[in-house]
Amino acid sequence: MINSRPLGHVDPAFNSRFLTALVVGLILVGNTACAGPQEDSSPAAEDGQGGDVQAFVGATILDGTRGAPLEDGVLLVRAGVVESIGPSGSISIPEGASIVDLGGRWLLPGFINAHGHVTGARAASQAQLEQYAHYGVTTVVSLGGEDPDAFVLRDEQGGPALDRARIYVAGPVLNPGSEEEARSDVAMIAEMGADWVKTRVDDGLDTRTKISPEVYGAMIAAADEHGVPVAIHIVDLEDAIGVVQAGADLVAHSVRDEPVNQTLIDAMLDADVCVVPTLTRELSTFVYAERPDFFDDPFFLAGAAPPDLENFITPELEAQSKTPAAEFYRNALPLAQANMKRLHDAGVGVAMGTDTGPLGRFQGYFEHLEMEMMVEGGLSPADVIHASTGGAASCTGLSGTVGTLEPGARADLVAVESSPLADIGNTRQIYGVWMSGNRIR
Repeated sequence: MINSRPLGHVDPAFNSRFLTALVVGLILVGNTACAGPQEDSSPAAEDGQGGDVQAFVGATILDGTRGAPLEDGVLLVRAGVVESIGPSGSISIPEGASIVDLGGRWLLPGFINAHGHVTGARAASQAQLEQYAHYGVTTVVSLGGEDPDAFVLRDEQGGPALDRARIYVAGPVLNPGSEEEARSDVAMIAEMGADWVKTRVDDGLDTRTKISPEVYGAMIAAADEHGVPVAIHIVDLEDAIGVVQAGADLVAHSVRDEPVNQTLIDAMLDADVCVVPTLTRELSTFVYAERPDFFDDPFFLAGAAPPDLENFITPELEAQSKTPAAEFYRNALPLAQANMKRLHDAGVGVAMGTDTGPLGRFQGYFEHLEMEMMVEGGLSPADVIHASTGGAASCTGLSGTVGTLEPGARADLVAVESSPLADIGNTRQIYGVWMSGNRIR
């Protein structure tokens, strides 16, 4: 049973922002049905709904492992789990299997958001996870602020009848003031059954007190004792080096104050720690200073847009997008992209993530923007697809469960009309999404 006692040392500003996100999530309950992949009433598509054994045929398959595209591939799924994959003619399709003929389209693992946020009670959280899934984002590592109902949703996602994205949870974002509080807070997070411990090592551009190395060191040590990985929000290079050397398991944002150096690279390689750049998080801080171009994007309007779009940018939001903090992140965005590229080129793992969930960070849509911004930052489409599938699974401890189309993995799939390797924007051409082999409608 989830322990729902309040946690004493959490970040109040973070939780305040999530109250706003909850309102947005409730709005999405009525908005989700409009989102995502194209409907198809063909017999092949109907055959892809349910059934103990399914054969996905006629596709070029990317398996999420960086392997070469498998042309005219066959993916055999049994009870929502990948059973086998191979070229047409090499896979024996059982009699009575449901045939899903993809007609030359591309099939790949559903995308993983390695740093998102899902908040609110069950209906709101369910709606947000449906929204993610309709955009092909089939797994969300939610790094803080979840309602206890999100823990329940996590515990219910093992079966084959899933109709929304998977979720992994962190509970409250920790903000302890002492080593003793750090150990106590981590113990409570572990008792809650969270998948992650999340904290910030950041002074908010001189607006709050930063957690000291002694305190976050105690937190990491306690989390290690409880067997719970730690994701840490950073801004500065010095802090990134410090948290990695102290044993953090995930760097939850790109470094944004100066170029990364060999000290950080070596520390991340030695510890096998990944970075989640969250470039769209930077975008969200300043993009509402004026009406953004994506407000006219049909892919955005199809499901992620709020109902009262033209009144979304309030005077308060516009003013917030013009503050010195917003200007800092606007100027830091190219550096964040360059640091992502340097870490990637050095062999550090990079996972796609967005920090979506808070107001103005639109779940599902921003993940596609993130992938495009990663390519703009110098990664190839193949790099980004891997960072959004098998690479993200590896970075978040989910390998073998999601992110690849290897035997034993969940059949969380997205089919697109044309090659995402030729143009990362082709991930927007969603034909269908399946969770454990169950097609999302």
